[in-house]
Amino acid sequence: MAERITGHTELIGLMADPIRHSSSPAIHNEAFAYLGLDYAYLAFEVNNDGLKDAITGMRALKMPGANLSMPNKSAVIPYLDKLSPAAELCGAVNTIVNQDGVLTGHITDGVGYMEALRDNGIDVIGKKMTIVGSGGAATAIQVQAALDGVAELSIFNMRDRFWENAKATIDKIAERTSCKVTLYDLADLDRLKAEIEDSCLFTNATGVGMKPLEGQTYIPDASFFRKDLIVTDVIYSPAETAMLKLAREIGCKTMNGMGMLLFQGAAAFQLWTGKEMPIAHMKKVLGISYEAAKGEGH
Repeated sequence: MAERITGHTELIGLMADPIRHSSSPAIHNEAFAYLGLDYAYLAFEVNNDGLKDAITGMRALKMPGANLSMPNKSAVIPYLDKLSPAAELCGAVNTIVNQDGVLTGHITDGVGYMEALRDNGIDVIGKKMTIVGSGGAATAIQVQAALDGVAELSIFNMRDRFWENAKATIDKIAERTSCKVTLYDLADLDRLKAEIEDSCLFTNATGVGMKPLEGQTYIPDASFFRKDLIVTDVIYSPAETAMLKLAREIGCKTMNGMGMLLFQGAAAFQLWTGKEMPIAHMKKVLGISYEAAKGEGH
């Protein structure tokens, strides 16, 4: 990458914590190089405490854009000038576009997740899915799934600070789509098991399973899954979370978060550059696989 840095190179940043594990820099920098675009993409370990200063710095440096991940997706909103309709609906942002000093927040997570399902031959349209989480990524997935035509959503969340956000998401989905959506307390494991049994797909849209919660899962045991259930995770590092490992051992089709990462990144890439990310090239060069890693040692 150093050979293509010039005096005109523009910086795009990823702000999250933790973030050093991220594959986004490799993905975007490879795409920039392949298309001959004079941008560089770096990861910055920024949490809520430093977020305001980071956004101020973004303005001062005239950075054309940025990505955000946990825990900054909702916390960034007060520091932006505008929100896209989808970001406003979700109450979360994962992409910022800087146009002449005006910062607009977008959300591409939901589009990325649904596109990854389609790309992996998974069809949930007209069917029921159960999902854990109601943070930024989870909300984006829920909203996009409903907009795309998923018939029913069962949302599980702890009664924490995101509980009210989950209730608000249900109201938005009910108002704008025909999807049936219900919120349940994650502490009710009997209900969780029953809803999973009645679904074609189950997904974890929380950080449980990645550092510092690596090795953990909300699923108590193998009886919660059945062989024909599709199990997905928004986490891509590790490639196979404890939940996906459990599902794979039962025989479920599994998908980690790498496909969502690629396709949400492609949407952001187009917002910044006006160009389409070379998806086929990215899959080949980066060896991206949507399935959780399998075989010995995983």
